[in-house]
Amino acid sequence: MRIAVTIFLTDETITPTRLARELEARGFAGLYLPEHTHIPVERATPYPAGGELPPEYGRTLDPFVALGQAAAVTENLSLGTGITLVAQHDPIDLAKQIATLDHLSGGRFTLGLGFGWNVEEAADHGVEWRTRRELVRDRMALMRALWSDEPTAYEGEFGGVRASYAHPKPAQKPRGPVVGPRTLVGGAAGPKLFSHICEYADGWLPIGGRGLSESLPVLRTAWADAGRDPAALQIVPYAVFPSPGKLAHYAELGVEEVVVQLPPAGETEVLRVLDDYAEYV
Repeated sequence: MRIAVTIFLTDETITPTRLARELEARGFAGLYLPEHTHIPVERATPYPAGGELPPEYGRTLDPFVALGQAAAVTENLSLGTGITLVAQHDPIDLAKQIATLDHLSGGRFTLGLGFGWNVEEAADHGVEWRTRRELVRDRMALMRALWSDEPTAYEGEFGGVRASYAHPKPAQKPRGPVVGPRTLVGGAAGPKLFSHICEYADGWLPIGGRGLSESLPVLRTAWADAGRDPAALQIVPYAVFPSPGKLAHYAELGVEEVVVQLPPAGETEVLRVLDDYAEYV
């Protein structure tokens, strides 16, 4: 089982380059980074985990800049987002960022994407909350058009793009309906989420990894009904606090990669936790 990590990298934590070098040297499979552009002070949206919102949410580094640094100092470490808030981006710009990072890293990028939880943050980006899932679906289709081998036009409900020359292209070749880098959709189990996964993704990024025994059969049925190859579905539990029993359970479910959680801390603390996680690598 491949063990990757995620961390809220901020202006107060270990740096991307130091962490990336340590991860590769210790045999970890990858580094996934979250995204928040800003956290409005006047916020009615509750923190999904309960309690006060941790301060690192408002200090998060831009994931693409940080992953670009990580790519430059490693050879094999996979690089991913967990998650990119697609609704908060111009899709033409985002398609270029993703393709460039994937190209410069030699095809090591995984696009973990999601729909967000912070209504106020999204609103400042002009996102209408009730249609954000449809907006993400539309923007993913637009980006697939730009990533296609031949100039391809796209016109959707929320925007479009002319047939264009757009290079570089992501390294991975199209597979079924999926065009672009390895793509995983984050979010809670349900028919809406599973329809997105089956339409344009390689698999699911379930936060915390709870309830997979019940939800995985439902997703696998939806995947097969969509005509997707059952062997191609990827399940990557995300932000997990590992234990031997938990990882054994994931293995029984066919999981081949797990993303474990690091603290948003300085170098000494982060390296200590990496030492604790070494038994799982």
